[in-house]
Order: sequence, then C-alpha cells, then structure tokens
Amino acid sequence: MRKGTLKQILLITDGCSNQGEDPAMIASLVAQQGITVNVIGVLEDDQHENPPGLEEVEEIAQAGEGVSQIVYQKALSQTVQTVTKQAMTQTLQGVVNQELKQILGPNQTVESLPPEQRGEVMEVVEDLGETCNVEVLVLVDTSASMQNKIPTVKEALIDLSVSMNARIGKNRFSIYTFPGKRKVVQKVIDWSDKLDTISSVFPKLTSGGITPTGPALKEVMYQFGKSKLIRSMKREDESTIEQAGN
Repeated sequence: MRKGTLKQILLITDGCSNQGEDPAMIASLVAQQGITVNVIGVLEDDQHENPPGLEEVEEIAQAGEGVSQIVYQKALSQTVQTVTKQAMTQTLQGVVNQELKQILGPNQTVESLPPEQRGEVMEVVEDLGETCNVEVLVLVDTSASMQNKIPTVKEALIDLSVSMNARIGKNRFSIYTFPGKRKVVQKVIDWSDKLDTISSVFPKLTSGGITPTGPALKEVMYQFGKSKLIRSMKREDESTIEQAGN
C-alpha cells in the first residue's frame, strides 16, 4: 500500500456559524480534495446542556468525512489528540477498504473479513498511522464567546504537537483563527513541524461576535499543497505557450 500524506483540518469552536456559506456544504467540498474535516465543540466546564450552536459540529464532521467530539473545556487537551489520531485511523481504514474492493470485489471491507484477517489488516493500519506523513491545519474560532477558552486551546495544541512528534512519520502543523481582523481568517503559525512557539504568537484578544465558519473552511482549504498547485499551474502555462508556438 502506497503511503501518502494524510491531510486534516481540525476545527475548534463553541457555537454555530452566523455568516457566509453553510459550513457542512463547504466541508463536503474540502473532503472531495482529500482533506478530512474534524470538529471539536467546546463546552464551558459548568455547562450542563449542549447549546443549540453545537448541533452543527457533527454535521460538519460528517460532511467532511471526519470525526466530531463535544467536550468540556478541562478535557480539551486529551480530546484534541484523540480526535486527530481517530481521524488518521478512519482515513487509513477508508484507503484500505478501497484497495480491498479493487482486489477482492466491491462488497469487501475490513469489517467483512474473517476476524484473523481483520486483525492483520488493522495492524497494517496502525503501523501506517505511525509512519505516514501528516498535515494538520488547526482552525480556531476566536469569536467573543471563545475568549475564556483560548488559554486551554493553546495548551491542547502544544500537547498535540508533543504527542504527534513521538510518531515515526513526519508532521506539519499550521494554525489559523477566524474571524480575522481584515480577512475571513488570520494566519497564526505557517506550516511547521512543531507548535512550541504558539504561546508567543497566539492571539491574546478575540475578534468579535461573528462566526463565519463556512468561509473560513473554504479559505484554509487552499493552504494545503500550495507549492504543488503553483508547479502544476506553471506546467499548464508552459504547455499552452508551447502549443501556441507550434
């Protein structure tokens, strides 16, 4: 099985979007580009009921072929790590299922294999989870209601970096927040293999009341594979020039 790079967007939010396109629809478009959308909905530690805004958390993750989790603030750090790894396993299992269908027929999946074979396949999936390359773009809602949760988000992302760097495969992280001051999103950290600088660069203040989740997802989708896209566009331009010259 060919090892590629697993691409994830990890959306951390505490409420529903209130501006721009439907985020579930955008998440579906993102997934079509081979990028999984995972969503963590954050509750206040003393909150005993799920607010209506968190209902879309599951919808976005489902449309983005990812994992969703609603969690209290105090458990955020562990959840960020769990969701990221869960999503890796789920994505890899999906790839394995596609290969099984090509080899054994359209009705074959990991779940349909005999227990012994299923165990062997899942061992391969776990091994790939440790060795494949991973790109995680963290998209953090910094609207007004998230203000007191930002310090916990910082700690969770530092812990994520530490746990992921214990893997054999290469990791790359980037962090964006929304809404930005002048744009839909604001870049906090460009692609890096570590998040240890997060404390010094993470926003100290939140941006306001609007939550343009759909437009933010669309914007960060273009942050994956920019160099490949540029090379591809250059090749197309060169090909067009050559054809014009003939």
